[in-house]
Amino acid sequence: MSEFPSNEPMRSVHTNNFPHILSQLGISLVVSTYQAGKLIILRGDGDYINTHFRIFQKPMGIAADPHKIAIGCSSQIWELNNVPAVAAKVEPEGKHDACFLPRKSHITGDIDIHEMEWGGKNNSDLWFVNTRFSCLCTLNKNYSFVPQWRPYFVTALTPEDRCHLNGLAMVNHSPKYITALGETDTMGGWRENKANGGILIDVASNEIISRGISMPHSPRWYRERLWVLESGQGSISTCDRDTGKLETITTFPGFTRGIDFYGNLAFIGLSQVRETAVFSGLPLTEKLDERICGVWVVNLETAQTVAFLKFEDAVQEIFAVRVLPNIRFPEIIDWDEQLIGSSYVLPDAALADVPQERLSMNN
Repeated sequence: MSEFPSNEPMRSVHTNNFPHILSQLGISLVVSTYQAGKLIILRGDGDYINTHFRIFQKPMGIAADPHKIAIGCSSQIWELNNVPAVAAKVEPEGKHDACFLPRKSHITGDIDIHEMEWGGKNNSDLWFVNTRFSCLCTLNKNYSFVPQWRPYFVTALTPEDRCHLNGLAMVNHSPKYITALGETDTMGGWRENKANGGILIDVASNEIISRGISMPHSPRWYRERLWVLESGQGSISTCDRDTGKLETITTFPGFTRGIDFYGNLAFIGLSQVRETAVFSGLPLTEKLDERICGVWVVNLETAQTVAFLKFEDAVQEIFAVRVLPNIRFPEIIDWDEQLIGSSYVLPDAALADVPQERLSMNN
């Protein structure tokens, strides 16, 4: 077990092999914690994981690829682009292989954004779960959000969180599966049967394919299998799309929420979950007195935990976990006035007119 030297209260410990897994795979992880108001970048740095914190207002859903990141916050969506020329100038020079700069912010209002995914042609469309209005949405510059789909049993577009829509899985760049905590059509109605009222929905057919799930989150289609986190059980499962039956793969010492895959590994977020009305009465809270917050790494072929990172003190809840493939040591800028003020991203045609000495100074 290694402890990365960091200031309290953002302390973490990890298994000795975790940083080497990230380095050998050539990846890094982006993790959101709305409870602590931070975006966390996990980067392999020799024998340690460098846990790099950036401030965002209640960050939850993350859509990410090597070129761009979108972050769903309390009342807006931030979009950041990777600018490799800036990465070369970030201190210490030569260590970073990506730098994500804010490019755009879209004001949505307080809609309790949950999971988000890029889709459509060239992954240029951003889809996101609008939990407060119980619908799946896209963006348009003229509107707060554009509703595209909602469960058949939700009869009105209203900010009442009627079923707690939360998780989103894409298949062939289109929305395919969504999770919700209840099959309900009243304001906060899902709370009455939260322990086992969760559902998994096929977006295309608008049919419920599985019921009786304990607080499901983060459905994913990977390697021709449908995966889902049964958060109330602290587990990861697969779902038979024909029968709706869930098969538990393994369980964890925390509330499972947020997952991404790389090769034969799954990277899963765990939360402590507080003793509040939302989380009371769950199978997980009844069987575990002490729960852990962190990121667990599981081998999909053996169902064994191969590594983990555990947060201590201030970070208690994780929402999203995303892999950045082919990026080992990224920088993410929240609002660094000096760096943003001196960084210019121009079309290639315009760059041809910029003197080379100015490019080296301002890139």
